[in-house]
Amino acid sequence: MDSGSLSGSDEYKDAFESINERPVDDISLEFFYKPHTITLLGVSIAAVIYTAFVRDENNIQGNIWAGICCVIFFFLIISVLTFPNGPFTRPHPAVWRIVFGMSVLYLLTLLFLLFQSHSTVYAIMYWIDPNLRNFHIDMDKEYAVNCTDISLSRIWSHLDVFAWGHFLGWTYKAILFRHAGLLWAISVMWEITEIAFAHLLPNFLECWWDSIILDVLICNGLGIWCGLKLCKVLEMREYKWVSIRDISSTTGKIKRAILQFTPVHWAPVRWLDPNSTYMRFFALSQLVVFWQISELNTFFLKHIFEMPPSHPLVIARLVLIGVIVAPSVRQYYTYVTDPKCKRVGTQCWVYGAIMVTESVLCIKNGQELFGQAQVWNVIVWLVIQILVSVGCVYGVVLYDRYKFQYKQSKKGKLMKEIY
Repeated sequence: MDSGSLSGSDEYKDAFESINERPVDDISLEFFYKPHTITLLGVSIAAVIYTAFVRDENNIQGNIWAGICCVIFFFLIISVLTFPNGPFTRPHPAVWRIVFGMSVLYLLTLLFLLFQSHSTVYAIMYWIDPNLRNFHIDMDKEYAVNCTDISLSRIWSHLDVFAWGHFLGWTYKAILFRHAGLLWAISVMWEITEIAFAHLLPNFLECWWDSIILDVLICNGLGIWCGLKLCKVLEMREYKWVSIRDISSTTGKIKRAILQFTPVHWAPVRWLDPNSTYMRFFALSQLVVFWQISELNTFFLKHIFEMPPSHPLVIARLVLIGVIVAPSVRQYYTYVTDPKCKRVGTQCWVYGAIMVTESVLCIKNGQELFGQAQVWNVIVWLVIQILVSVGCVYGVVLYDRYKFQYKQSKKGKLMKEIY
């Protein structure tokens, strides 16, 4: 092997490691970054021994719960010791190792449930929360009622906790994607998705003003605007990090400790440019479609296994997916835009496996529901999804190309005037 191929291999390795095992650039508190594996092992074993011998073992359900919690506890410890950091290091690499460990645990749980019958899955859920026996999906709130009755009081009544969830969710998505064209395409496509699957999921039925005005324009639109504005502020901010040891005042040390929970830097994102390749074009179109599938999984899981939207299991899954998505999108972005990166990040790989497994779990346990599917609706939905995603991405490419040419021509005219 010649030196040129060796250096090229090292470049690819460095590009992958930057998103999969990013090192900490500046360590200001050495104690929190030095390995304490022996201490951690001793404390963990001591805690397990104490709990195992002191707790009351007469309750069988309590014993099973304690065993499950102990397995999760040790798995997350092993995650901190062995799993990769991912693309982020703030507030601490250990946090993102735990996130990766939780995503692996969730994937393993989904794979276990995939090989159980529908009745067994229900039995497990009832064992976790017996109150689920009293809930049926027909008890969900209906939105498509008296759509001709449009008044300020009625519109205000629809601005419930789910409306705030829409707003905060789209703010978060804007921070992740940082591209107005893609965000608006996903927002509009989601409303089309709700129309296509409304015959299977009744809570997708909404009044036209609820769908277009409240969802797309107000909740989603304001969320996208606020998220992109926040990104602009973070891009313009000057990042000069000082070690906490070099700060003399107590107030300064507290402020620096709080800033540990903010990004090290905020680089601008360019999903597409005028010279984008076809592979990059289709990879981004694929991401838009996969995002729709991931969103659909949320509603199908809730509907098929009959859980209220406010149930802790539903909320916990949303929070977990929201945290997993952050490093996954960053790894996918680097894989798509950096020609030196030849492998997708590990967290992104696990998230892809989670998305597919959730979909398979829904199809397997919802055969009766999917048997009622209007095939023509699904086919039209798929065609629209592909056309809109490809059309949107192509439009963004043309717009970026136009902006690039306009800047070049303006720069050329300015140079002529100078000389």
